Amino acid sequence: MKKIFEAPKSLKENLFHYCPGCGHSIIHRLVAEVIDELGIQERTIGVPPAGCAVLAYNYFDVDTGEAPHGRALAVATGLKRVLKDHVVFTYQGDGDIAAIGTAESIHAANRGEKVTAIFVNNGTYGMTGGQMAPTTLPGMGSTTTPGGRDVVRDGQPLDLTQMLGQAKGSVFLERVSVATPKHIRRAKKAIKKAFQVQLDGLGFALVEVLSPCPTNWKMDPVAAYEWTDKEMTKIFPLGVIKDITGYDKD
Repeated sequence: MKKIFEAPKSLKENLFHYCPGCGHSIIHRLVAEVIDELGIQERTIGVPPAGCAVLAYNYFDVDTGEAPHGRALAVATGLKRVLKDHVVFTYQGDGDIAAIGTAESIHAANRGEKVTAIFVNNGTYGMTGGQMAPTTLPGMGSTTTPGGRDVVRDGQPLDLTQMLGQAKGSVFLERVSVATPKHIRRAKKAIKKAFQVQLDGLGFALVEVLSPCPTNWKMDPVAAYEWTDKEMTKIFPLGVIKDITGYDKD
């Protein structure tokens, strides 16, 4: 019998610690599939910081270098500069890359560091209890904004990917989603392109992935995926933010 579907070689078999319905599982698989397809497993290094994905090393079957909260791109920069023939990617949540790690994000992009960032945006601090994050939507409830995010008091959601598009060293930035099968297929293409940018030595690449957090949103998984698709995209529209790779458009 011909096998037409199997687990990626770049994923380990392990007990699953993420909450039911969490989008991290899908994104992990997409990253692992891309690593397999590009044939780079033996020279790939992942850099997860603090956050829900702090245990990513339990799932990715590649070398990993753990980073302090917000410092993944700084750690990735050091690894890539020393190990130039390796492929280095960060895997960061919005509370990490767009809050405590904002400076690292902006300067890594501005310097054109030849690394790939996977930015998982679920609009909340998932690991620490559901507090308001820089990306929390207006009116969205959290443990620190039980009445909803007030833009007069709290400011507008931070669109980090758009900001990084202004950085001289950023080459490819795209916002995708895992809310529907169609979006998942698009997300994989974007992730693969972001890794290819690094393999070709072009500069900084980032893929922002809109992802549900049913537990902290206090929704069942189906409702959370629908909310991701219908509500998050109003504030964070999907699409290519910046592309100066010169690759053919797909």
